[in-house]
Amino acid sequence: MTLSIRHEVLRLPLGQPFRISRSEHGTGETTTTVVVELRDDRFPDVVGLGEGYPTRFFGETPETMAAVFPLLLVAAGSPEPTAEGIRAASERVERAIRWNGGAKCAVDSALHDLVGKASGQPVHRLLGLEAVGPPTDFSLGLDEPATVAERARRASAFPALKIKVGGPADTPTLEAVRAVYGGPLRVDANTGWTPSVARALLPRLVELGVELIEQPFPVGRVDWLADLQAATALPIVADESCVEPADLEGLVGVCAGVNVKLAKCGGPGPAAGMLRRARELGFRTFLGCMEETSLGIAAAAAVASLAEWADLDGPLLLADDPFEGLTLGPDHRWVLTERPGLGVARRA
Repeated sequence: MTLSIRHEVLRLPLGQPFRISRSEHGTGETTTTVVVELRDDRFPDVVGLGEGYPTRFFGETPETMAAVFPLLLVAAGSPEPTAEGIRAASERVERAIRWNGGAKCAVDSALHDLVGKASGQPVHRLLGLEAVGPPTDFSLGLDEPATVAERARRASAFPALKIKVGGPADTPTLEAVRAVYGGPLRVDANTGWTPSVARALLPRLVELGVELIEQPFPVGRVDWLADLQAATALPIVADESCVEPADLEGLVGVCAGVNVKLAKCGGPGPAAGMLRRARELGFRTFLGCMEETSLGIAAAAAVASLAEWADLDGPLLLADDPFEGLTLGPDHRWVLTERPGLGVARRA
């Protein structure tokens, strides 16, 4: 009884440029992600699919992911095709090595897909969760204010927009977006602000109806996060400062919310546990994503019922999604079905 894995690196064009305040996204024209196929010789007709996004900010590349896949497979063992079996295997993968969230996410997602298919259950049921989560917002990258506003106008059907900030024209950009869009605005600086910049912007953010501020400061400046949260009723949400479950305790009393991403914490199993623990600690919960295909977003959607806010727009940012089976409903919630596993397949 052995597991085997095959991985593929996908370099996919984006539908429109998507840039953030850090440079690792390059020109913002393409995204790179890794998909895996997992097989268990006990179930010769079943293939578990998973996706992991290599985030260079956390030191991951497709090459580092490939290097740790064999270790993670050994840790996974041969899980029994039950909720208890996949829970135990997921915990073993999580403990096998620290960090390497993208690699663990690919393996953990594929394990859940494989066990779900082998047992005839959708992944959200294996996790003991409901099928309905919050609607997703839509993200707009850094660009000229008029360009961002035009993209906001085209995305005006979404119940909220997430605006990337941390550039030279944050206020004009938000004002231009507000002129064409009346819903909630969520701003994400991706570590790009300083305390003086944040304090100067804060009154205008409130006037413009901003709903939350995500990761304004560099990762190590938890003190800056705490000071800004003390100065405003707007929720400050930690993203890059909150990678894995162990980070939660240190953020209690620092910020109002945390952004949990499968590519950071290691897949649907760890994400479900992290979201539950965050709620126990009193955090407001945000479920985020990278520029993943609908394979990765299907795994995230399986745990979305534990989140208050969702930013699960990865496949909507792609020029062409190579997977099918996940549908965005008219209310902008991802529709989870009773199909076994993650419910998605590679397009023919």
